[in-house]
Amino acid sequence: MQYSALAGLTFVKSYAHALFAVLVATIYRDAVPMVALALWMAALAAVHVRGAKFDRSLGEVGHRKITVRDFNRQTLTPALSGLLWAGAVLGFGPMGTPGDFGALLYILAILITAGMFFNTAAPFGVVVFAVIVGTGTALALALEGEFVTMIVSIVFAIVSIVGAVETGRRFLAARLAETAIAEKEEVVSLLLREFEENEADWLWEVDTARRLRSVSPRFAFALGASQAAVTGRPLLELVSGAGWGEERYPESLHELADKLKNRENFSNLLVEVTIHGEKRWWELSGTPLRDERGRFDGFRGVGSDVTEQRESSEKIAYLARFDTLTQLPNRLQLTEALGDALRYAEKWRSSCALLMVDLDRFKAVNDSLGHMTGDKLLAQVSARLQALMDQDLLVGRLGGDEFAIVIRDASDRERVPAVARRVIETLSEPYQVEQHTLYVGASVGSAIGPRDGRTVEELMRNADLALYQAKDIGGGEHCRFEPVLHASAEERRQLEVSLRKALGLEEFLLHYQPVVDARSERVVSFEALVRWHSSEHGFVSPGKFIPLAEDTRLIVPIGKWVLRKACMEAREWPEEVKVNVNVSPEQLLEPDFHQDVVDALAASGLRPERLEVEVTESIFLRDASVARNALEQVMALGCSVALDDFGTGYSSLGYLRKLRFSTIKVDRSFVQGAAQGNNESLAIINAVVAMAKSLDMTTTAEGVENGEEAALIRNLGCDKIQGFYFGRPMSNEEARRLFRTQRRRLSA
Repeated sequence: MQYSALAGLTFVKSYAHALFAVLVATIYRDAVPMVALALWMAALAAVHVRGAKFDRSLGEVGHRKITVRDFNRQTLTPALSGLLWAGAVLGFGPMGTPGDFGALLYILAILITAGMFFNTAAPFGVVVFAVIVGTGTALALALEGEFVTMIVSIVFAIVSIVGAVETGRRFLAARLAETAIAEKEEVVSLLLREFEENEADWLWEVDTARRLRSVSPRFAFALGASQAAVTGRPLLELVSGAGWGEERYPESLHELADKLKNRENFSNLLVEVTIHGEKRWWELSGTPLRDERGRFDGFRGVGSDVTEQRESSEKIAYLARFDTLTQLPNRLQLTEALGDALRYAEKWRSSCALLMVDLDRFKAVNDSLGHMTGDKLLAQVSARLQALMDQDLLVGRLGGDEFAIVIRDASDRERVPAVARRVIETLSEPYQVEQHTLYVGASVGSAIGPRDGRTVEELMRNADLALYQAKDIGGGEHCRFEPVLHASAEERRQLEVSLRKALGLEEFLLHYQPVVDARSERVVSFEALVRWHSSEHGFVSPGKFIPLAEDTRLIVPIGKWVLRKACMEAREWPEEVKVNVNVSPEQLLEPDFHQDVVDALAASGLRPERLEVEVTESIFLRDASVARNALEQVMALGCSVALDDFGTGYSSLGYLRKLRFSTIKVDRSFVQGAAQGNNESLAIINAVVAMAKSLDMTTTAEGVENGEEAALIRNLGCDKIQGFYFGRPMSNEEARRLFRTQRRRLSA
């Protein structure tokens, strides 16, 4: 890199030496014989002609290594030139006047200084020249008795040598930096070309007037036109559609225009564009360009069409806040609305209300006519409830046959009983479902906020107590929450007392429901399900004692026992079979949950890869950061984490990206809806399967009850299936017998 720069300077150096040689000859023409001057000039010319030719030959060494011979040959020119100039100062100096001698010294000083600043590509040559000329000058001055001037010349030579080395070092550093920048630019160009050739994204570039330039084929395709047709046209005009002439743009285009106008960097800006009348969504990033003088030269960036992803996200976001069967708001939206109503009531010293609605005799319809008929009945119930609503009322489905109504302003004491009465009357009218005339009633429990509860949880709990009272007295009634409602609460209290003793009395046991591979139908895992056979209450339904355990935080020791027991029993299964253990939000909030998992694995000897922890979306409504940290610690052990009941209650879309779930479990309500030909359920399952695949997750469909449903789920792309069709919950002994049967079948 150094010596390749000599070719451009060699003639300037030669001309300078020739000029000063003529000047010296002019000064000493009367004092020195002309023959001596001519011979000296000829020798100097020969040296520099030879040096110029060799320096020009070094122009290509930037592409090869320089040899020792090249180095020596290049250094020979300044060495010979230095000897000739030293000879001039020693030979010609004493022959002229003191003024002539002083002029010669000035010329030598100029040559050394010029070499130091302009011959930076070969600093060693400058050093050689300065040493030889400086030595000759010092000798000449010593012979003349000018010792002070001699010292000055020696100091000057030393300073020039140091300066030449430092200047050469900086020159080399600059050349290295230039080469590195050039290499980086070349790498960036290669990467950009490779990026545009291999990715779905495209590059875009505009000039200072925001007109397109250097339009790539992929970007032209995104604009729906040829490269020539869009080059030179304003970017905003091309993407604003009919709004360009009327100056009506989406808010996102206004934001893009502001970024371009203010010359600001932007990243992942979501922009609504119109291409040939079709609305699309683009994600754009851009950076201002600057020329070598630092002046603004336009924008360059990358973009991609994210229309499909946005539509999928909007669909999933809708599903996270609405019930797919009834299209009513789900629990998440109801709790938000109730929270807003409570804040409004406290601010204006008014009242709000929550009505819990539960259908009477709905279970009989489900059991006798099947889930499909039950779901259609729920859809009609939802439509009737929605018809009763006004701007002050919001109805939603909590799950199953339970609904809730939020009354934002319940200051009128007659408002709540009037709404409850209309609900009971409307829902008690007969229904026509698949040529069946069905009769179901409704029970309503209500609680007034903030009188009956200052938080969402308190108000919902108290409305639930009132609903239990309405059901207990026969249904078809409305009960308000009263502090004296302790009948059901007392039963609950007794159940809690028994539950606290259940672990010590070893009243819990585990059953396991198989999860099979959708293609081969081989068992790949078992979901551990806890059962309670109380000595005082007999068999207690999990739906009854698990919510109680969560409310009282007894779920923490029960969950710890389930985790340890499941690992112990799974150790006896085949190595390829996992065990799935449900974990409640209360357990995840425990600071030593991670240690509980470690202890269970260590005590059982089960490999971490065979344990899959299942959590529901409700973990994201509590302390989400603590739950996330706990799950990340579990995953760090090698265990996997599954997201259960996806889309049924809480929005967890952001955490699907942040937490690396191994499996998304599709709720049985979607499976049942898909089996009934419900387009929404089919779309949901397709969206969940596509999203899971893009995130490297597997999907498990729950609640598959027959072969037709299994075939449908398999065709929709789910990886695993769980449901009564493949096996009901069974004991550990039955699970092991299932393995033996499966092995015999495979052997056969």
